[in-house]
Amino acid sequence: MDTQSLIAFITVIDTSSFSEAAEALHLTQSAVSKRIATLEHQTGRPLIERSGRGLRLTDAGHALLPHARKVLDDLHNAREAIASLDHRMQGPLSLITSHHIGLHHLPKWLRALQQTEPELTFNLQFLESEQVFQQLHQHDAPLAWVTLNDRIMERFQVWCSWEDPMSFVCGPDHPLARADQLTLQDIAHYQAILPASTTETYRVVSHHFLQHGITLDAQMPTNYLETIKMMSSVGLGWSVLPNTMLDNSLVALDISDPLTRLLGAVGIRGREPGRAARALLQTVSASTQTDFTGL
Repeated sequence: MDTQSLIAFITVIDTSSFSEAAEALHLTQSAVSKRIATLEHQTGRPLIERSGRGLRLTDAGHALLPHARKVLDDLHNAREAIASLDHRMQGPLSLITSHHIGLHHLPKWLRALQQTEPELTFNLQFLESEQVFQQLHQHDAPLAWVTLNDRIMERFQVWCSWEDPMSFVCGPDHPLARADQLTLQDIAHYQAILPASTTETYRVVSHHFLQHGITLDAQMPTNYLETIKMMSSVGLGWSVLPNTMLDNSLVALDISDPLTRLLGAVGIRGREPGRAARALLQTVSASTQTDFTGL
């Protein structure tokens, strides 16, 4: 079995689409289909079935998939072992990051690392944390910096994590800004501006309200925290934002129930992140109180 056919097979499975796999691999759809057909000829069995409801792995496909991933991971790790013999770090180091971490955390760490490794360059791809599974497998990025949840932590190697405390906030002219000792029930009567319900940040906030028997009805959902900050600051509603984003344009509400979410860096299990990525993780470890594994 050749590696190009294995890559096509895995990409089709990870994207659940021949057309999206072709786009990710910079190939035509017919070229991807040909590579899958070659692999099926080599194994002597069909691997993927197409139907009106999408793609489905056959029994042979299910049997092949973990071995195909391991073969490609081993090849990747072999390349990284050879590359580590070169003591210079040149890059580019590709990283996947959420907008919040990319704006408020990564820049200082990248700058600190580049001061010690001046030839190292960086290539950042910004996305929503919920897209990490598909993107990590489609792109040659050793680390993704995202909001963690149980699903991500089960599927990926968590290289580092840290708590990100959050506060309930509103604009200075909002009625809640003049109140003391608020409860969740008090603020639930006012419009909330929060990320979409598909995000981990929304789930953290919503779960907090549900624990107190309150159903949260957020309006104007947007996944960009900078946009939420601006909308809240002009009085359009209250929100929940990381403490790192608070300034004099916002009022932190006097609510005794603290909220926090978990941020971190993840990679594909069994795949060596490489010297540059490990150097970045060490830089983060030296500058903040984090929980690191595998270093």
